[in-house]
Amino acid sequence: MLAKKYRLKEREVKKVLHKGKPFFSYSIVFNVFPNKLWYSRFAIVIGGKSVPTNVVRNSYRRLFYDVSQPYIHKHYWDVVCVVKKQTKLTWLPENLDKIQNEIRYLFDKKLWKNT
Repeated sequence: MLAKKYRLKEREVKKVLHKGKPFFSYSIVFNVFPNKLWYSRFAIVIGGKSVPTNVVRNSYRRLFYDVSQPYIHKHYWDVVCVVKKQTKLTWLPENLDKIQNEIRYLFDKKLWKNT
């Protein structure tokens, strides 16, 4: 799990969603906004219609925080990951792998190379 200081608060999430630059994947969108701290901060937004239960939603949140941990000190950004509405998340291994690969793709290929 990600330490609390590396997570965004609700008002900071709204600021990033409003002013940030989006990066797109098939089922998720990253919104990125620079910060003045010496580390990156992260948040994930998963709508209630995308997941069947809160257990699955919290599991995906933990997965996102685990995947984002190596990227904390690479750049100084506030990153909000938004799961698209049409994406249905279930607790299946192939779905977990797909989302995990998309998150890594956005971090490696899109986000850190375009900044």
